[in-house]
Amino acid sequence: MPAWKIAAVTAALLLAVPYYAQAQQAQKNYPNKPIRIVVPYAAGGPMDFIGRTLGQKMSSVLGQNFFIENRPGAGGAIGADVVAKSPPDGYTILHTSSSHASIPAVSKSLPYDSIKDFAPITQIASNVGFIMAVRADLPAKTVQGLVADAKANPGKYTYGSGGVGNIMQFAAEYFNNAAGTQITHVPYKGVGQAITDLIAGRIDLAFASAPALLPHIQSGKIKALGIAAVNRWDKLPDVPTIHEAGLTGFKYMPWYGFWFPAGTPTQYVTLMRNEVVKALQHPEVKRAFSEQGFVPVGSTPEEFAKLIAEEIKANTALAAQLNISQ
Repeated sequence: MPAWKIAAVTAALLLAVPYYAQAQQAQKNYPNKPIRIVVPYAAGGPMDFIGRTLGQKMSSVLGQNFFIENRPGAGGAIGADVVAKSPPDGYTILHTSSSHASIPAVSKSLPYDSIKDFAPITQIASNVGFIMAVRADLPAKTVQGLVADAKANPGKYTYGSGGVGNIMQFAAEYFNNAAGTQITHVPYKGVGQAITDLIAGRIDLAFASAPALLPHIQSGKIKALGIAAVNRWDKLPDVPTIHEAGLTGFKYMPWYGFWFPAGTPTQYVTLMRNEVVKALQHPEVKRAFSEQGFVPVGSTPEEFAKLIAEEIKANTALAAQLNISQ
């Protein structure tokens, strides 16, 4: 190698040394205090379970506690805004669902940008699939039967959701779009209220998390017509996928993830993502996730960012088509 090239390489390496030294020192010192996981929904939901389960495993490795802070309101926007405006120091994490990609599709006045104001860490898991559940006394016994009657009687049936822009609404509207039905939306202030009214028979159906609906299905308070997934769920083996029921290719499998505020050092993002992946591989975590109807993922930040952007684009197109807005 010519002398001038050797000199150039040497100079570049010398310049890089301080950077790598600083990065290694920063990573060595992180974390040195408890980490806040902001869940933008009321306590007791799936994100509390996921956050606590992972937090317990990661705290034993990282030597710091992870604590859940529930900041509900505005369909998840209040909690997300808290994180967007938090210092990008690695001590505040947003933990939410695919609603992060549905809210911006219906709300044009969010105080944050769902992409620019956050640093994706990882898609933690996906749901086994939303269950299409109906009130117990609904005459229709199958997805095909419901679709046929709904087509013959536009507006006859109602579905509930956790609010305008909630993923329950998007699941149902994707179904309406695919099936050619006009099932009317009834928004609630939360998922629990929608499920309560479904059990009471005040609405006809809802698309909701499989684990949340399972005890009510098993008790006979509501009926499950199908699951919006690629495969049947082993806890409800007799419930067909909606694809099997005749709506070819239909699926709706919400996901859950972690984000830092934008500007958080890349080494913190990498460290946190790697620790999540390690925790997801633990047998206890795998078993707990399976029991709750979650499929572990552990994507890279780049893969997660791509998923978010694609879903925002698809949801925005559907919202515009159906004139869905807050």
